[in-house]
Amino acid sequence: MDFTIPARVESLRARITDFVARELIPLESDPAAYDAHENIAHDALAAMREKARAEGLWCLQLAPETGGGGLDKQGMAVCYEAMNRSIFGPVVFNSAAPDDGNMMLLEKVATPAQKARWLAPIVAGEVRSAFAMTEPHPGGGSDPGMIRTSAERIAGGWRITGRKWFITGAAEARHFILIARTSDDARRGLTAFLFHADQPGWRIARRIPIMGPEEHGGHCELVFEGLEVADDAVLMEVGDGLKATQIRLGPARLTHCMRWLGLAERCVEIANAYAAEREGFGVRLADRESVQLMLGDLAMKIEVGRLLVMKAAWALDQGSFARKEISMAKIAVANLLHEAADVGIQINGARGYSKDTVLEWIYRYARQARLVDGADEVHKMVLNRHLAAEGDAFWRWSVDEERP
Repeated sequence: MDFTIPARVESLRARITDFVARELIPLESDPAAYDAHENIAHDALAAMREKARAEGLWCLQLAPETGGGGLDKQGMAVCYEAMNRSIFGPVVFNSAAPDDGNMMLLEKVATPAQKARWLAPIVAGEVRSAFAMTEPHPGGGSDPGMIRTSAERIAGGWRITGRKWFITGAAEARHFILIARTSDDARRGLTAFLFHADQPGWRIARRIPIMGPEEHGGHCELVFEGLEVADDAVLMEVGDGLKATQIRLGPARLTHCMRWLGLAERCVEIANAYAAEREGFGVRLADRESVQLMLGDLAMKIEVGRLLVMKAAWALDQGSFARKEISMAKIAVANLLHEAADVGIQINGARGYSKDTVLEWIYRYARQARLVDGADEVHKMVLNRHLAAEGDAFWRWSVDEERP
């Protein structure tokens, strides 16, 4: 098995690593660089984005004809990990959720006219976007089949009513992708629609407060009270909403994991640096076996996470939906991130619990990892379904028939 990466990807990784160390890590210690929700402030973000563009590090996940860098999923795994060594990284490179997943979906399935209207402004960094699928009970969450927001046929288009919540980025988004029910068909009952924030017939009921730092635009509850969209706002075909969610959410779950690996490595880095200089009872923390065990265990788990992510990225690049591989990576890396932040804080003691480092920021952010894009338990059930259906073939290797 070939675990090497192309020279071009290594060059991009090195340039991203240098940019993060030079521009973003120092910014994290400046209180003025943060907005009221503990993300990078808009002025600082705009300045950093211009620098990232100038250095050719913008939208690397998209095709060159879309305005991107042409990375495949394996290349993204390498570069996204490097980006998120800083808590500010992904959004600076226009590779942060939810824009990241929305751009990749639109690039893959939108018509040329839709790409010009809905995708190009996100790629250019002129607008932000949101993906409106999750609903409060009894609506759909991890199970899209429970979606109750409905789209009713009208002359020349559709009228949409219903409610969504925990819609990431909605308060600042201008372009939205909305999943609504257009029939009771189990497989083709959902449709994906596009709409603009300025259109009437919908509103933000509230920005939901959360325990951790927030993405720009927060996590919002939306109410649709007769939003009308034209037929050309249908993404793909009527009834293709479930397919659209599958196309979007699989890779999006994996890109979360790619970024979380970078944060986990940052936690180890901060813990290592402190353990090397901090002494207690005449012994450096780094020389204590208990600390060595914690850091060695984390190093191993990070590498396990990297291998799971890279295998899933490879499967996606081969044209697979990679459902098993993505679920395994999502469970492992989400739990790893939480553990890495926890161990980092433990080794740093009171310093780790303070805001003198970004460990507490990462710790609060990390708890959502086991919930977003499917809770751990949902992904474990997915794996069990595959195990029940495949038996021993669950662990089969992909075979290259052209190799002897």
